[in-house]
Amino acid sequence: MKILVTGKGGREHAILTALRESAPDATLFAYPGSDAIADIATRVEAKDLLDLIAFMQRENIDLCVAGEESYLVKDRGLANLCAEVGIPCWGPFKEAAQLEASKAFAKYFLQRHHIPTAAFSVAHTKHEALRGITKYPVVLKFDGLAAGKGVAVCQDEASAIEFLDEVFTKRSFGEGDLIVEECLAGPEVSIFVSVCDDQYHILMPARDYKRIGDGDEGPNTGGMGAVASRQLVDEAFLAGVAENIVKPTVEGLIKDGLPYRGFLYFGLMLTPSGPQVLEYNCRFGDPEAEAVLPMVRGDFVSYLFHAANGELKPDLIHFAEGWSICVILASAGYPVSSRNGDVISGLENANGSRVFHCGTKRGDQGFETNGGRVLAVVAQGVTREEARFKAYESAEVITFEGRQRRTDIAKLHFE
Repeated sequence: MKILVTGKGGREHAILTALRESAPDATLFAYPGSDAIADIATRVEAKDLLDLIAFMQRENIDLCVAGEESYLVKDRGLANLCAEVGIPCWGPFKEAAQLEASKAFAKYFLQRHHIPTAAFSVAHTKHEALRGITKYPVVLKFDGLAAGKGVAVCQDEASAIEFLDEVFTKRSFGEGDLIVEECLAGPEVSIFVSVCDDQYHILMPARDYKRIGDGDEGPNTGGMGAVASRQLVDEAFLAGVAENIVKPTVEGLIKDGLPYRGFLYFGLMLTPSGPQVLEYNCRFGDPEAEAVLPMVRGDFVSYLFHAANGELKPDLIHFAEGWSICVILASAGYPVSSRNGDVISGLENANGSRVFHCGTKRGDQGFETNGGRVLAVVAQGVTREEARFKAYESAEVITFEGRQRRTDIAKLHFE
C-alpha cells in the first residue's frame, strides 16, 4: 500500500511512525516532511496542492492522511481535491474543516446544535470587543488558524487591550474577527474521535499543557507536553461525552450537509456543571498525537484505509494499557520567537523513549533546531509516575543552547 501524509512536524512524525509499525511493507510518503521524517518516508516536492494531487495520481497513492490542518482549508481543500480524482483521504472536506479554521463557525455550530459550550460574542473591531467584555477573566480567541497561539485568557483590561492590539492593530495572526468568550473553570481533557459519515469511534483521551511555564504560567504555545491514558477519565464520563457532545456533533454535521471523514478533536473543559466544548480541531492534536499514537495496537493502516473509504472498523485497533507521557523541548525565545541552528546533542542517549522531531534540520554536526517546538520526548509506563520518570530521564540527556521545557507535565492537575 502507498500512503502519503501531509505535514512536517512532530505529529506527522508520530503518524508516520505508527503507520510504519503497523505495516512495515507499506510505501510511505510525506509532504513536505522533514529531515527526520525522511528516515521513514520519502519526501515529496510539490509547488502547491494541485501539484501534490498530480504526484499522488502518478504514484497511484492508495491513501492520503491529513496531518497538518492548513492543507484542509488551503485553496480548494486537500480532501476536496483528493475526492475529485478518486484518492481516499482521511481528513474532512474544506467546508467541514471550518470547525477548526473559524472559531466563529464552530461556536455558531455548537450553539445551533445545542452542544454545551461557553457563552460568546463575535467582534469585528477592537471597540466591539471591549464593549463585549462584561467581566474578567475573559477568553479572547482570534477567528482563524494561529498555530495554537491565537487564544488569550485575560485577567484584566490591560491584558485584554494588549491582546486586542495584537489582533486588530498589529494583525499578528492575519485578517480576522475575534471571539469574546466566557471564561470557564476546571481541568481540560482532549477527546479524539474517528468520524466516518454517521459513524464514530472514540479513541484514547489525553490532556495537553499549552502554556510555556510551570504551573500553567506565561503565554500560550502550540503545546509543551501531553499525557494520555484510558485511565485519564472513566467509562461513565466517556459515555456521557459520547451522548451529549460527540453524537450531537456527528448528527449536526449531517444536518448541515457537511460530510466528514477524519479525526475530530474535542477540547473539553470539565466544569462543575459538566464538560463543555472549548474547541474543535479537524485532525489529531499536537502534541497529544505524540503521546497517543505509540499506544495504538492492531492494524492501524487498514483501520484508516477502510475509514477513508466509508467503513469504520473499530475492532481493527485497540490501545495499550498504562500511560504515555510527552515532554516538549522548545527553542530559545519560544513562543514569542524561535532560534534556529543550535546543535542538538544526546539524541542517541534517549534510551527507552521515542523522540519525534517537531522542528529540526540536519546540519554539519547533526540535527539542529529549526522551529519553536523542537522535539517531543515520549515514554510509556504501567503507571503515570513510571512513564513520567522515563520521559523526563530521556529529555534530560538531550541538550541544545537555550533549551526550554516544563517540569510539571503529567504532574500538574494530578496532585
